[in-house]
Amino acid sequence: MFSHVYVGTQDLARAFAFYQPVLAELGLVLRFHEAEQGWAGWQPAGGGRPLFIVGQPFDGQPHLPGNGQMVAFLADSRAQVQRVHAAALAAGGQCEGPPAPRPHYHPHYFGAYFRDRDGNKLAVACHTPEATGG
Repeated sequence: MFSHVYVGTQDLARAFAFYQPVLAELGLVLRFHEAEQGWAGWQPAGGGRPLFIVGQPFDGQPHLPGNGQMVAFLADSRAQVQRVHAAALAAGGQCEGPPAPRPHYHPHYFGAYFRDRDGNKLAVACHTPEATGG
């Protein structure tokens, strides 16, 4: 569905230090990190797209996070949601909603919300039923 998602930053080094552990928990791998160009991008482990890119605004103007804008990453499990959220907070992110079921979205929704160090709102969500033993 998407070619890429681009999230703005004022400080690529700070943003990279935040996103590298968060995206690693999602199994994404670094495709490029071009400090001189002011951006870095990650891709699925098998290559290809979609890409997630963090970088300085192309127009050279200051980055400002938008109200009502959010990027949500897809998790394979509820445990992965918890790990990604923990990685985000450990990397300096702010909690906007801890990992929890949110049945008002749908019966199996399990998600967490956080902001990166530039104030961009992000989420991670699992849409499958909770695993049961047996």
